[in-house]
Amino acid sequence: MRVIAGKFGGLHLEAVKGRATRPTTDKVKEAIFSMLMPYLDGGRVLDLYAGTGGLAIEAISRGMDEAVLVDKQPAALAVIQKNIEKTHAEDAFTVLKAPAASALTRLAGQGLTFDMVLLDPPYAKEKLKQDIDKMISSGLLVDGAIVMIESDQVADLPEANQELALLKQKDYGITRVSIYRYEA
Repeated sequence: MRVIAGKFGGLHLEAVKGRATRPTTDKVKEAIFSMLMPYLDGGRVLDLYAGTGGLAIEAISRGMDEAVLVDKQPAALAVIQKNIEKTHAEDAFTVLKAPAASALTRLAGQGLTFDMVLLDPPYAKEKLKQDIDKMISSGLLVDGAIVMIESDQVADLPEANQELALLKQKDYGITRVSIYRYEA
């Protein structure tokens, strides 16, 4: 695993040992960030199921200003911390140890808002609609926020509606990448 482009381009990242975390492949990560490129112009990004931290690190590498990374697995959190240290830009990252729903409540209580959200939950445990509904109802998304979802092809994805516009969707093997824009 590596950072593909930007100021950290080529940086090798640690992986979480075992099967509890499924890192995004370089091919899919490259596709994701090709789709996200027009929106990587500063702001705060939330990586709700951070795993290795690779997606958030790539987002900071390519132009976002700061990232909040959330995971509940101790092994993943240790790897995230190591990967952040490799960037030598630790001030750009905040790491929270918490389940996703608890983290969203805590972040809303702190009054934080996000310009971009990266959702790559374990495929068998996806709660994508609930996560996005909670972000919207808690005021965590700025108007125009971009939400990237990496899921399997049978995931119960949010429906496009007046608040959530589906911008792009593409399949890579069993993986589906969906890009939405939140419109308040």
